[in-house]
Amino acid sequence: MTKIWTVAELALREVLRRRGVLLILLVFPLAFYASRRGDHAGQSIRFVCLGLSWALSTAALFAGSAARDIEPRLRLSGYRAHHLHLGRLLALWTVGAVLSVPYFLLVRFDQTDVRYGAIALIMALTVATAVPFGLALSAILPKELEGTLVLLIVVGLQMVMDPADTASRVLPFWFSREIGTYAIDHTDSGYLVRGLVHGVTLTLALTALVATASGIRLRQRRHLRFE
Repeated sequence: MTKIWTVAELALREVLRRRGVLLILLVFPLAFYASRRGDHAGQSIRFVCLGLSWALSTAALFAGSAARDIEPRLRLSGYRAHHLHLGRLLALWTVGAVLSVPYFLLVRFDQTDVRYGAIALIMALTVATAVPFGLALSAILPKELEGTLVLLIVVGLQMVMDPADTASRVLPFWFSREIGTYAIDHTDSGYLVRGLVHGVTLTLALTALVATASGIRLRQRRHLRFE
């Protein structure tokens, strides 16, 4: 457990060292919220959750890519693969939780006639899902640009696809539309249950994918050449 905390501390220091990135992460969801604040109050809540998911996924993508150079040295120092990915997940989940609090407070005091508990649940699931999603992209895709393009495609599809369409359920943040409908439009609890099941399932699946992809990558010996 000590090694996991050590990796988490290293990851947090790396994130905190990039103050410009933190500022962008803080402001980016606000731009999504403000773009719909005037005439579409319900849409502004949905958009701020999407902005939060984009910001955290991007942060996780770059954090995972930046850790590739130090991971082999940590492995030689006795750290195992699960120490590395669990520590990084813990650090980024902490950053996501801190980042989501002011946005929940913004919705709480700026919006009326919504189910605030459901809004808090959306943001918690967004943090839980976005971090392993970004780390999975960094583990699978070799370059940051490719991961960024995938994120752009996912967020774009999340905005334009009909949430009632079966195909939209494969998107990682489909749960936000379902629980958001429950919170904003005061629909029946079926929306809440479907969104909760989707969010928890995706979080577990993405976390398992991060563990598997990271383990495979760390077992590779790129410095060895066989004749």
